[in-house]
Amino acid sequence: MTALEQRSGTGAPRFDAIDERILWLLAADARMPNNRLAAEVGIAPSTCLARVRALEEAGVIRGYSADIDISRLGFAIEAVVSVRVHAAARHELRAFAKRLLRVPVVRDVSFIAGEKDFLVHIACSSTEQLRDFVADELSGDPSVAATQTNIVFERLVADRRGQAASFDELRRWHA
Repeated sequence: MTALEQRSGTGAPRFDAIDERILWLLAADARMPNNRLAAEVGIAPSTCLARVRALEEAGVIRGYSADIDISRLGFAIEAVVSVRVHAAARHELRAFAKRLLRVPVVRDVSFIAGEKDFLVHIACSSTEQLRDFVADELSGDPSVAATQTNIVFERLVADRRGQAASFDELRRWHA
C-alpha cells in the first residue's frame, strides 16, 4: 500500500491540496530541486520528497521528460495522421499501435473515439520521408482502411510556470 493509499484509509489514492500543488509545480518545471519545491508548497524538504515518491509509486507521476525542439535536430516537418482500421482488424488495434511506436519518426499514438481509430504524431526530415511513412507504414498495411495527413504549421504548448492552478480550477473549467 502506497503512502497515498494509506492517507485515504480506503486503499484508493487520496490527494490533498499539497499533492496537487506539487503536481502542478513539477508539471511546469520537472527539474525543480526538492528544497525549492518544498519551499513553494510550504512543507519540509523530507516531507516533500516523501510525497513526490508516493506520487511516483502510485503511478500519478509516470516520469520526467525534456521538451525538445525537434526542428533544431533536422526534423522540419511534423504531421498528425488520422488512421481508420478495417473492422475486421479491430482485434489488432493495440498491436498496431505498439508497432507504430517502434517506427523512429513516430512521436506518439493516440487511440481516439469517432470515425478514426488513431492519431499518429510524427516528425520527419522531409516531405519525402513523410510520404514514405504514410505509404509504407500506414497505407501499405492491410489492416488500414484510410488515412488523412495533416501538416502541423506550428505547435503551441501551454506554459504552466508560475500558475497557481489547482485541480479544482481545472474541474470547474470543464464543468
